[in-house]
Amino acid sequence: MEYQGHIKFTITQQSPDEVIAEMPVQPGILNPFGTVNAGATLWFADVAASILVLGNLELAEGMKGFPLAINLNANLLGNSTTGMFIAKSNYVKNGRTVKVVKTTVTEASGKLIAEVTTSHVLSV
Repeated sequence: MEYQGHIKFTITQQSPDEVIAEMPVQPGILNPFGTVNAGATLWFADVAASILVLGNLELAEGMKGFPLAINLNANLLGNSTTGMFIAKSNYVKNGRTVKVVKTTVTEASGKLIAEVTTSHVLSV
């Protein structure tokens, strides 16, 4: 059996202290039960957190300073079959060496989908 998916999202707001992104619930991220795959939710949260840590750095393959995730803790608290997921990433700790980010994923209605905390270290 072969499976494939497609994830897309948009950064709607970005500041030094917060990133907000939107991800439409679409067929490419649904599991066989018709709800969003947990991996898609975690990927969305992790990328939003990474963009916060990156700040204004431009992405380039093999770049120095990419925020490598060294820990991820997730609480998956809800799910959906339609609509829009919104991720809000904010710093818990914005240290020189380790940065800790909390990302809350909700539906557009405000229903809580996930709370994800990630720790990042800048690659050298």
